[in-house]
Amino acid sequence: MAAADGQMSEADSIEAVSRRLSLALDALEAAAERRSETDRNQAALAIQIHALGIDRARLAGELDQAAARSRGLEAANREASQRLDRAIAALQGVLAGDG
Repeated sequence: MAAADGQMSEADSIEAVSRRLSLALDALEAAAERRSETDRNQAALAIQIHALGIDRARLAGELDQAAARSRGLEAANREASQRLDRAIAALQGVLAGDG
């Protein structure tokens, strides 16, 4: 309560300081909780980034293997095509010689 002369009594002053302190502690607690939540989010993101890095490395390896297999299949296809061309030419030669 205010004193009769318009100034705050000691009890009023202590009550006002106590309210301010309580508000400051509440604000500090809220800031600490926000910081803790931010830290948890950053940790979760770091885990996700690590997992993505592992996936990327695995996929890059699989892509390299698929590319190597593709090159091997292309080479086998060329060789088979060349053999077929030679076989066709030989058959055409045989058929032309019979006629």
